[in-house]
Amino acid sequence: MAQEEGQSPPLMADPEQLELLLQELRSKATELFLREHWAQSLQVYSQFITLCQGQISSVVLQHPRGSVPDSISRLQKSVCLALSNRAEARYRMGDLDEALWDCEEALRVEISHFKALICKGRVLLALNRYASALECFRLASMDAQAVAHSEDLSRLLERCRKLELQSRTGCIDLSDWVLGGFRGELPELAEFVGAAEVKRSDLSGRGLFAMKNMDAGTLVLVNKAIGVERGILLGEELGETKQLVMWKNFVDRVADSTVKCKRMSRMMGMLSSGEDESGLVIPDMAVFRPEKEELIWGTDDHHSTLEMDRIISILDVNSFVEDAVSAKVLGRNRDYYGVGIWVLPSFINHSCCPNARRLHVGNYMIVHASRDIKAGEEITFPYFDILKPVEMRRKMSSNWGFRCSCRRCKFEEEMIPKQEFKELEMGLEIGVDLGSLVYRLEEGMRRWRARGKEKGYLRASLWGAYSGMYQSEKITRKWARRVPVAEAVVDSVVEATGGDERVVRVAVEQLKKAGGGGGVVEMERVYKMGKGLYGKVLKKPALRNLMELQ
Repeated sequence: MAQEEGQSPPLMADPEQLELLLQELRSKATELFLREHWAQSLQVYSQFITLCQGQISSVVLQHPRGSVPDSISRLQKSVCLALSNRAEARYRMGDLDEALWDCEEALRVEISHFKALICKGRVLLALNRYASALECFRLASMDAQAVAHSEDLSRLLERCRKLELQSRTGCIDLSDWVLGGFRGELPELAEFVGAAEVKRSDLSGRGLFAMKNMDAGTLVLVNKAIGVERGILLGEELGETKQLVMWKNFVDRVADSTVKCKRMSRMMGMLSSGEDESGLVIPDMAVFRPEKEELIWGTDDHHSTLEMDRIISILDVNSFVEDAVSAKVLGRNRDYYGVGIWVLPSFINHSCCPNARRLHVGNYMIVHASRDIKAGEEITFPYFDILKPVEMRRKMSSNWGFRCSCRRCKFEEEMIPKQEFKELEMGLEIGVDLGSLVYRLEEGMRRWRARGKEKGYLRASLWGAYSGMYQSEKITRKWARRVPVAEAVVDSVVEATGGDERVVRVAVEQLKKAGGGGGVVEMERVYKMGKGLYGKVLKKPALRNLMELQ
C-alpha cells in the first residue's frame, strides 16, 4: 500500500516490495495526472521521487568505487520522467519557479530529455523568456520522439519565433484581428520595451523617459499584467459590494502570483507603496527585459516575500482600471469592468497634457506615443478624463492622491482669471448657448494672450462646448464667422493633449460632411490622429474600421 499523501515513504531493503510500491505510486500519479488533478498528482509524484532518490543514494553509498547497478540507471530514468510530469503539474498550477526547478533537475539526469525540454520551454514562455524557450524547443526537435509530436512542436516553434521577434523588434500588427471583428482567440503578444528608461521625475518620484525622438503612434512598451480581475457590472451590481469582492479577488490573485514566481515578486517590490518616493531606487531597464533579467538578479539570490499589507499598498497606488476614459479596450474584455497591475506602465506619471496613450488587449497593456515626443522628454498618459476644466481635474487628481503640476495645470491656474473661466464652466453645466460659450472663450484667449499650445489647453478644458457646437449644424452656421473652424480647434487640442476619441470623432464627422471622405490631405491628417489613438500596431484599413471611416 502507498503511504498517505504528503508523507515520505520509508526506504526498503526488499527489492520486490520496493518495486511494488514504486509501481503503485507511478500508476496512481499517472492516473491523477491524466485526469488533470494537478495538486494530487504532484503530491504522489513527490513521494515517488523521494523514494527513488533515497534508494539511489543508498545504493551509491554501498558501491563507492564499483560500477553502479543497472537498477540505478532505471531508477534515474524514472526520476527524470517523474520530475518532468511534476514540472508540468506545477506549470499548470502557475507555480513557475518550482516547475522550472523540476525541469532543470530532470535535465541534470538526462541532458536532452524530450518531455523536460518541452515543459521547460513552456515555463520560459510563461516567464516571457522567448529566446531561451526557443532554444529548448529546438533541442527537443532533434530528439527521436519529436517525430510523434511534430505538429505540436512545430506550433510551439512557430509561436516562439513570432514572440521572440515581437519582443526584440516591437513589430506587432493587430490589423487582421481588428478587421475580423475581434473574433476568435485574443492575439498573443510578447512583452516589449522600446527606447525608454526610468529616471527621477519633476512631476512625481520616478518616471519613464524617451531615449530618442518618437513620432505619434510609436510603440513605447507592451507589458503583461501580473494580475487582472474582471467582472460585468450591471444594475445593482454597480454598488460598492461587487467592486469590493472584485478587489479582494484581485489582491489574492496578485499575492498568489508573487509567491509562486520570483520575477513577479521582484517586479512588484520595485513599485511605490506611496511613501518616501524620493528614496526609491531607479531600476536598471534590463530587469524589464526577461532575457537579461538573470544577469541583473542572478539565479540563486534570496528574495523576501512581500507582506500582504505592502502588496495592498502597492496596488492602491499603482493599479489601473481598464475602462477608464483615458484608455481603450480592444476585444472581448470591452464588456467588463477590469482592474489590473502592470509593472512598467506604473512608472508612467499622469499629465493633463499627455504624450502617450494606452490600449488593453487581453492581459496586455500597449503604450504608444499619442503625439510626437522628443528625446529626453518624460512619457506621460492621463489617469482620468482631461477634457475637463482645471478645478474638476484637481478633484479627480486628489482622488488619486496627488496634485498635478503639469504645464497645462500651472498655466490655467496662474494665467487665467478663475472667475471668468468659472462662469464659462457654469454656462456649460446649465446649458447656455454653446456657440456663445465658445465665442467668449476665444475672445478671452485674445485678452489673456494665450499662444500655441496654451489655446489647445483651454479648448480641451471646455471641450464639451466645442464638440456640442460642431455636432450641431444649426449652432455652427449661426456662429460660423465668429469662431474658428472645427479642423483648427481639433488640431490644437490634439497637439496640446494628444489623441482622444471624442476629439478625433469631430474630425471624422467633419471629413464625412465634406462628402466622399474629403481630400487626400484631409484623409492623411485624420489617419495621423488615428495613429495617436491606436498606435502603429494598426494599418490604415483597421484604423478606418475603428474610426468608423466607412
